[in-house]
Amino acid sequence: MSESNPFARIEDYGLIGDCHTAALVSSAGSIDWLCLPRFDSGSVFARLLDEERGGFCAVTPVEMKGRESSRTYEGDTLVLRTTFDVSTGSAQLIDFLPVAPEEEKQAAHRRVIRIVEGQRGTVELAVRIVPRFDYGDVRPWIRRHGDRLHSAIGGNDALVFWCEAGLDQEGNHALTGSFKVRAGERVRLMVTYLAPEQVPADPSEPDPEELDQALQDTISWWQKWCGRIQVGSESLDIRRSALALKALTYDPTGAIVAAPTTSLPEAIPGERNWDYRYSWVRDASFSSRAFVEVGCAEEGDAFRRFMMRAAAGHAEDLQIVYGVGGERRLGQSASTNLRGYRGSAPVNVGNTAAGQRQLDAYGELVNLTWRWHRRGHSPDDDHWRYLVSLIDRAAEQYTEPDCGIWEWPGEPDHFVHSKVMCWAALDRGIRLADECMRRAPTRRWTKARDQLRRTIERRGYDRKRGVFVQAFDRPDLDCALLLLPTVEFVDWGDERMVRTVDAIREDLDAGDGLLYRYRRKDGLKGDEGAFLCCSFWAVECLARAGRLADAQEVFDQAEAAANDLGLFSEELDPKSGELRGNFPQGLTHLAHISAAVALAEAQAAVAI
Repeated sequence: MSESNPFARIEDYGLIGDCHTAALVSSAGSIDWLCLPRFDSGSVFARLLDEERGGFCAVTPVEMKGRESSRTYEGDTLVLRTTFDVSTGSAQLIDFLPVAPEEEKQAAHRRVIRIVEGQRGTVELAVRIVPRFDYGDVRPWIRRHGDRLHSAIGGNDALVFWCEAGLDQEGNHALTGSFKVRAGERVRLMVTYLAPEQVPADPSEPDPEELDQALQDTISWWQKWCGRIQVGSESLDIRRSALALKALTYDPTGAIVAAPTTSLPEAIPGERNWDYRYSWVRDASFSSRAFVEVGCAEEGDAFRRFMMRAAAGHAEDLQIVYGVGGERRLGQSASTNLRGYRGSAPVNVGNTAAGQRQLDAYGELVNLTWRWHRRGHSPDDDHWRYLVSLIDRAAEQYTEPDCGIWEWPGEPDHFVHSKVMCWAALDRGIRLADECMRRAPTRRWTKARDQLRRTIERRGYDRKRGVFVQAFDRPDLDCALLLLPTVEFVDWGDERMVRTVDAIREDLDAGDGLLYRYRRKDGLKGDEGAFLCCSFWAVECLARAGRLADAQEVFDQAEAAANDLGLFSEELDPKSGELRGNFPQGLTHLAHISAAVALAEAQAAVAI
């Protein structure tokens, strides 16, 4: 990469967010990914996906030789502090998206605040802002409103930039500036998103003290939220994962995006590039479980309510993924303007998985209600009618092939995990009807459930090896099988499950405790990396089966795949050791939490 942006690896980015959208900040001090006003909006900065065309907002020391940087979060918050050390002194860059007061949370405008604070000596810093809207397609028109205020307008987007030290225009499409900061001094910069018609002819400057107060309010908000988290044990601290998941929450609806990015590749070069800025049905169940496990049931229930609303109507209209506002139309298109992360195209906007058949969705939605019921709640009449329609669909369709949990790109198959989730829909439905005293066709459901179990145990189980397999009548293994005990299809200590776990660890081994999700050829180009969530699923299986030493070893190895800020991507390239896939990845953080909880509970049980 060029000298202007030397830190372009996925692991070199930190996350800041306000529960509406999120930005990725490089360790060089550049915001290289930001979509406004919400996660799935068009990008305003996207240098992460194209160094030249994507756009960015950089605050970096002028001195290059001997420059060193380090970074950390402000305690248990999403306020990011990057420290720059140069020969003349030290300065700290404080980045955050302010968490708006309750009455403003529905407002369309969002803000990014960057504060440079002198720590030692004198440091000269350069500011360079290159806004590029709609995934680099729009070079906005920049207007000057004085030395410190500028606006950028293009299409249906607008940004207002304010820098306390002043900014100069570079042509019509960029802003530059420089300033010196001494120990104890602060220089502030703010980026505000507005609709074009909301940009006043003469914008007013913000009060620097108000920005400092916004910093303190944001720190307090995150610390208060994090104070609800039940850690379990200090040696298994999952607060950073919980904070990352909270940051991926879209506050107005309760939706949680799978990741705040699109098209960070699973393989370089290759075509395994997907848009993850949406909410998946299966993630609702995982998220609800993880949030409840750490004492944040409110977030889990908010996601449950969102998913039930988004998926409401007729069960036959169920999608497996929705927009953060509940949108159903997520058609996929490729951006021809952005070249992709390290030139790995395409850059996709939207996700065609919305049109796939994934039978596990029925089980995930029914399981959501089951977990909610076990916490003392019961479905009302309308909710129950919808549940009955979901369970009926599971009973009708479990004999059909589908694309499975991994959104199989080839021909649909009879994936064992999908069949087990249909079994779970039927099993939970029967138990809900009994415990909630609801009328339901339980005799028919029971017959279907029992028939499905017999079929799974006959066609989804390799009797020679004594293990469950990826799909009916095939020898391949799949890490999704590690989830079978989570819905009580088998016990954690069942000999078949123990053998399956051991076979997966051997056959799908990527080294250092990491696992490939499967090895079967799926028709896509490029070799994907190790799927980090799979290692954490293995940890839970090992821990709950009483194999604590193995569980701890795999946990430590998988946890080492996080970057220096404790953030996980989707995958890791076993050859280069670099992170791959969209980042940070919610599913990995969810699995990290569940693994830590399982390990802590198993350790506590042994200690008694």
